[in-house]
Amino acid sequence: MQNTSQYDDFFYSAQDGLKLHARVYGAETDALPAICLAGLTRNAADFHELALSLSTHPKRPRQVIAFDYRGRGRSAYDPNWRNYDVLVEAADILAGLTVLGIEHGAFIGTSRGGIIVHVLAAMRPGALKAVVLNDIGPVVEGAGLAQIRAYLERAPKPKTFAEAIAIQRAAMGQTFSALAEADWERMIRAFYREENGALVADFDPALIRTVTAVDLNQPLPTLWPQFMGLAKLPLLAIRGENSKLFAAATLDEMASRHPGMEQITVEGQGHAPLLETGDLPKRIAAFLERADPRTSA
Repeated sequence: MQNTSQYDDFFYSAQDGLKLHARVYGAETDALPAICLAGLTRNAADFHELALSLSTHPKRPRQVIAFDYRGRGRSAYDPNWRNYDVLVEAADILAGLTVLGIEHGAFIGTSRGGIIVHVLAAMRPGALKAVVLNDIGPVVEGAGLAQIRAYLERAPKPKTFAEAIAIQRAAMGQTFSALAEADWERMIRAFYREENGALVADFDPALIRTVTAVDLNQPLPTLWPQFMGLAKLPLLAIRGENSKLFAAATLDEMASRHPGMEQITVEGQGHAPLLETGDLPKRIAAFLERADPRTSA
């Protein structure tokens, strides 16, 4: 691992040899580690503030591992774009946890990360001891996916971070009316990196092909059988009030199938809520403490 001031960079090899990366915040404690899984084109940086909050919690600090999927962040790009697949990515996460010596943890999945959590519930259910799903459930709304695809296909190429923030606010300001200037800046700085004096989206451009390959004229597959694999686990579902990807009706159905599920609707945010905003860090920390069999009395 390479030390930084706030986390360690952890590199490991996937089963096919691709070099992958994760951030490790804090040391191992008696609390369950939190495993953070980002959205489709996002990376470990999205969880930075939340990870700091959880790993330095004054009463119950816990180690946090935030993964970069293949083709995102500091993980290597895959020469075969078809490997940008949730089954492959789920196997990559399990490989990383094995190298780290982590048998199970509390999983926090945003969007695609939450879909991977559903897959892990089928692949290795014993790895999951508690789950936070951020703006994702067993049903993905086609309108929301179409919106994401349209944005990625027409994504502008800003020259500066200030320009990137202005573009993002113009496109998403009404959906994310609750965000302050600092929130927009954190979001953008996690999405782009500087390369040869220019801003570059921090993911493999070939990743967009996985979205354009989806036929939105056909019903999208649902994950209700996989969701039932979470039925006996402590579960917190977070939904952005303005989300078009995760419908309120799906959240209601999840609650009916998992009566013990806790839920939060984040006002003034869409897909997907920023987990470091408002009181979300405190509420997530409180949920994890209630859910943690190592710490609950």
